[in-house]
Amino acid sequence: MTINFQYIQMAESSSLSEIVTRNLQKLGNKYQFIIRAEVFFKLGNGTDGNDKICEIQLSAPGPRIFAKSNENNFEKSAANTISDLERQLRKRKEKFERSRKAI
Repeated sequence: MTINFQYIQMAESSSLSEIVTRNLQKLGNKYQFIIRAEVFFKLGNGTDGNDKICEIQLSAPGPRIFAKSNENNFEKSAANTISDLERQLRKRKEKFERSRKAI
């Protein structure tokens, strides 16, 4: 799985990239059908402090998988986004297994 990072309206962060890479690699090991991950970190315009945005888009067979969250820091935002992705991947895997059993 290849992972591409884009930092929009902010400086690049190697520690943030390492954290997300480690978590996405775990997902990649668990769900082998993931091909590529596009990770976007953005500073939003929120006035409530939740202006740190993480978006992740996964390429896999079928429709693309996308999740986004905004929190008061990028680590929380990334953790929530990855958690949402894992939920979607679990559903996708169950759907694949059901279709295989039907054949």
